[in-house]
Amino acid sequence: MPESKVRTHRKDPVFPSPYDAWFPDAPIDGTYGYDLDGLLAVAPVPAPAGFADTWRRWRREAAAVAAEPALTPLGRRGAHDVFEVAFSTVDGLRLRGWFGMPAAGPARVGIVHGHGYGGRDVPEFARVPADAAVIFPVARGLGALNIEVGAPSTSERHVLHGIDDAETYALGRCAADLWTAGDVVVELAGDVPLYLVGESFGGGIGALALPWNDRMIGATLVVPSFGQYDIRLQVPCLGSGEHVRRYVADHPEAREVLRLFDASTAATFARVPVRVEAALWDSSVPAPGQFAVANAVAQAEARGSGARLELEVLPAGHAEYPGMLRVVARAATATRAHIAASLASARTRA
Repeated sequence: MPESKVRTHRKDPVFPSPYDAWFPDAPIDGTYGYDLDGLLAVAPVPAPAGFADTWRRWRREAAAVAAEPALTPLGRRGAHDVFEVAFSTVDGLRLRGWFGMPAAGPARVGIVHGHGYGGRDVPEFARVPADAAVIFPVARGLGALNIEVGAPSTSERHVLHGIDDAETYALGRCAADLWTAGDVVVELAGDVPLYLVGESFGGGIGALALPWNDRMIGATLVVPSFGQYDIRLQVPCLGSGEHVRRYVADHPEAREVLRLFDASTAATFARVPVRVEAALWDSSVPAPGQFAVANAVAQAEARGSGARLELEVLPAGHAEYPGMLRVVARAATATRAHIAASLASARTRA
């Protein structure tokens, strides 16, 4: 059975296709008819007029918020002292998450660690180095800590919340919350560079947030959502994108709002090393959207922006498959190595 292989954005041979055996009851073909060559050719959606200016304005507005973090000690976990953290963010919300400080000494880097649309019940340290401060913000509205705070708690309602206006759309507000979470890390851990980790929902939100925070020195985006709406709106899926697809079919004007929230568009503005873990098969987050995010980073790299793509091609996403635990463990190790390399790259640029 195939396992993950680390690849750059060269057109390497596609994995064998065991998906009929792995997912015999899947209602959707998670390849969407693409092989690896086809996925590596998926173009990011070009930026509409004012895209970068709008996101930079939102970043300035978030930076002006007094986060006023408050910590509640929860004890030691591995190499970190762990706390529940509460902080203020845009729209006057008070959100909660978890915060970890290295127990052995000062932090050399801060990690902003997002999550998928299922929310987060506990902090997960697999991708976090022992000498990193880390915040695990829970997105507005989602469990376990922020249910119905600022947004609905179910993915089908959350992904449509505020979609009538770019200034109120939940995806943009969640990106702003990631910025504030990063500002909290700096306030609590000191003048450290920041690195972003996000998976699925968190990977897409992370791609949207990454280019506009000058303190970010790198990122890992795992099976990122919200990429390439030109394709996402045409194909069914089992994830939150299906609710958006159906909504836009009935409300075509919403397509114009979504142009500001395409993760593939945002990733073309990347200026730092980005590791993308993208899946060949995924019925929840269509594979072409994931690869569009990776291809956008490659496009930014080709322009000499400072971005550098590290692409890991996964056999599948949002599903269990043979060998998956080994893939996940190696990916966590690879992220920790990418953090170290991103820090070295940032020092070189400085």
